[in-house]
Amino acid sequence: MHTWQSYRNVQELRAASIHVERSKEKGSCLSDISFTTLIVDDSTRPKFLKLNILREASETSSGVTEDAQTNSISIESTTLEANIDAVMEARNKVTLSPAPKIQKVIFLLRDNEDFFQKHYEPKAVSLGPIHHGNARYQLGENYKLVLTYEFVKGSKEKINYLYKMIGEKINELKDCFEKGVIENCDDESLIWMLLVDGCATLQYIYCAANSKFEDLNIKPDSVAFTQQDLFLLENQLPYRLLKWLMSWSGNEADLKQSIIDYINWHVNVPLPEDQLPVFSCRWLSSLSWNWSPCQSSNILLVNGNGNGDPIHLLDLLRTCLLGKPQQRSHPDPKKPKVQTWHSYRNVQELRAAGIHVERSKKKQSCLSDISLTKFGCLGYLWLPPISVDDSTKPKFLNLIAYEMCLDFKNDFGITSYISFLDSLIDESSDVKMLRKAGILYNCLGSDDEVAQVFNEIGKDLVPNIKIYSDVKSQIQDLYKKQCRTWIAQFFHDHFSSPWTSLAFVGALLALILTIIQTNYAVNSPPGPCDNFCKNFTRN
Repeated sequence: MHTWQSYRNVQELRAASIHVERSKEKGSCLSDISFTTLIVDDSTRPKFLKLNILREASETSSGVTEDAQTNSISIESTTLEANIDAVMEARNKVTLSPAPKIQKVIFLLRDNEDFFQKHYEPKAVSLGPIHHGNARYQLGENYKLVLTYEFVKGSKEKINYLYKMIGEKINELKDCFEKGVIENCDDESLIWMLLVDGCATLQYIYCAANSKFEDLNIKPDSVAFTQQDLFLLENQLPYRLLKWLMSWSGNEADLKQSIIDYINWHVNVPLPEDQLPVFSCRWLSSLSWNWSPCQSSNILLVNGNGNGDPIHLLDLLRTCLLGKPQQRSHPDPKKPKVQTWHSYRNVQELRAAGIHVERSKKKQSCLSDISLTKFGCLGYLWLPPISVDDSTKPKFLNLIAYEMCLDFKNDFGITSYISFLDSLIDESSDVKMLRKAGILYNCLGSDDEVAQVFNEIGKDLVPNIKIYSDVKSQIQDLYKKQCRTWIAQFFHDHFSSPWTSLAFVGALLALILTIIQTNYAVNSPPGPCDNFCKNFTRN
């Protein structure tokens, strides 16, 4: 029998599901202390434990002596069985979801209220239930009704038809949202909200792809800000809703093509300047509301796993930015593990070590198209081009927030790309080198602003260390070899411009001519004059 006990007091006993109660016997004495175990539903595990303790006779404050009483302590129990069941069900709650739900931004990103409001909340229009009803977006609500009117072509019968069809699918649509997001919405209000928001979204994209906003009397600034709002995590609509609305509209082909053009516009960047005679940042800027879609191959409307439809527009944008899963750069599993720490800091240090950054030669390159090739003592880091404008920061921040959703199984492709690019950019000089290489198209203003954007986006990221690990290891191998650094520094100092190259060649040519002249003067054969002078001296 144990003589030492680990419990300390009644509170610890209660925490261990041992309840303290008064003895039920009328004539109990101080030694009447017992311990019982209650078994419920034939389970071998106790639901709770009960301890019976006698309260002896005492004198009240008025001087009256009372007999021993049976006042009991009644405490509601939280059973151990329920706690164990919660543990067993926790794994299923995380893994059973076949696709990520539309949800709020994870709490880890909500620390800075001003930063959160600026980059994660809508500026002009709310879509979906998360920000629905906010008075800030009243003007946007009016615009949504105008766009919905255009979508149904002013037909009340079409509105009734769409309302009925969405109502038949409402349970499937509700399953696309996290429960806490729609808990305050009844079915009727949710159906109407999805109808208006879905029709307005499709009509907005159609008008943007075909430059038709001038006909709707919608302000250009509202159009521009709505463009950013479409790619906010908390402003998403189920893509299956958009797909159904397109099929019910009678204009499915044109609406699908407008989505393709719209997404391509956010993914593609212009050709290098030597292949593009006229180039203007107005083509790229999100504030350019009267734009023309770029010429490119059609994107595939598939999700990140390559199966079926995307989850929402933000998921579609992510898929198109990263490319197909098999195109992404992962390490060879047969190769030994490499170090995850690297000593290089930015583009300038790479250049000093003989590693040049160049634009990827692929016409339809995606963000994962990053590679390195060696040429003698030099290395060439090939990077995909990217445009930077006022929408870049909120766009990538929301893509990263999407990858951080607990129910979204992914490889953190966007997070890893931004982390890699941030490792190359420390200051404006790095941006300048990337800009001159045709990798960055700066539509913000100064190079300092671009450097600040990527430094802020890349703060506190946790990338996938497997992505780009081969490229990082190759860079590190080149970077740490001093002989390559010295040779590269020599070429950088003397051949960084045509003028320094000409000066070096001129100096080298002068040195060679001087050596030839000196050698000729010392080793030239004697001539007739030399013989005459020699004989004259002898005489």
